[in-house]
Amino acid sequence: MDTPGSEAPVRSPWHAGELAAQARVGVSERMAQVGPRTIRPFMPDQHRLFFASLPFLVVGSVDQEGWPWASLLSGAPGFVTSPDPTTLRVAARPLPGDPLAGTLAPSAAVGLLGIELPTRRRNRANGRIAGVDESGFTVAVEQSFGNCPKYIQLRDYVDAVTAPTAVPVEPFSDLADDARRLIGNSDTCFVASYAPAEGPKRAVDVSHRGGPPGFLRLASDGAIEVPDYSGNRYFNTLGNLVANPRAGLLLVDFANGDLLQVTGRASIVWEGEEVRALPGAERLWRLTPTHGRWLRGALPLRFALRELSPHLPATETWRETSSGVT
Repeated sequence: MDTPGSEAPVRSPWHAGELAAQARVGVSERMAQVGPRTIRPFMPDQHRLFFASLPFLVVGSVDQEGWPWASLLSGAPGFVTSPDPTTLRVAARPLPGDPLAGTLAPSAAVGLLGIELPTRRRNRANGRIAGVDESGFTVAVEQSFGNCPKYIQLRDYVDAVTAPTAVPVEPFSDLADDARRLIGNSDTCFVASYAPAEGPKRAVDVSHRGGPPGFLRLASDGAIEVPDYSGNRYFNTLGNLVANPRAGLLLVDFANGDLLQVTGRASIVWEGEEVRALPGAERLWRLTPTHGRWLRGALPLRFALRELSPHLPATETWRETSSGVT
């Protein structure tokens, strides 16, 4: 119990993996001050209105075998609502074949990313499933925070098609040529990761990664290599990978609505020749796929690229050394 006149201790929002990553790069003291101010246990009104304006939402989840997946849900703006500062209601269900369909259950941990491609705005909300019904699910928000617009490519909505009720699902264990092409040409991806429970709760997160077209490298051993550029130093993703070396990637074909989901084992390359070979990268991480799936035409929105982020490294991509991907 606090004594009269004493202040309650500030609760750190960081788990052990994030703390370890922050310590490795020398930002522990700064993040100890920044974290409690910027990562809230509730959503400010601005974030609540932002989520309600979106036509799609990225969701991170973990399947029964412990593999993380990044998924995408869509609907008319307003399909996500916030009845109060600690609640998000999502009036959409994952399509059959999306791993998210098997993970939505009361108390399951999820990470949510709202991103508005025409404006480069993005906000995050992590929490737990509070309820599931025929029309969607409700999330009890435990962490809410914003992200800067760095590395987001400006894309405009150019078309919308009828939302599918079912899509062709193509599971795979090895990356075929069409998957390799999408990975090798992408300028955007989403990554799901999680840390094992500290106490009763598991921490799940989903975030955005962007770079020059071709910034994802397919290495000769089959791993997908992701450069890590200068960011907010929270190390949500890398901190999760320190604690639990698994990750899931979601790539979007913005021209035809195909979604590529890949999950696998991850490792971080903190320094060395591999990092120095890519100007602009402070470190990189590698995902060795174990399995994945195509959800063909699952996204009913179509986008046209307007402008690459001005914050992207002014350098060539890894195309020249990416195992023949063009």
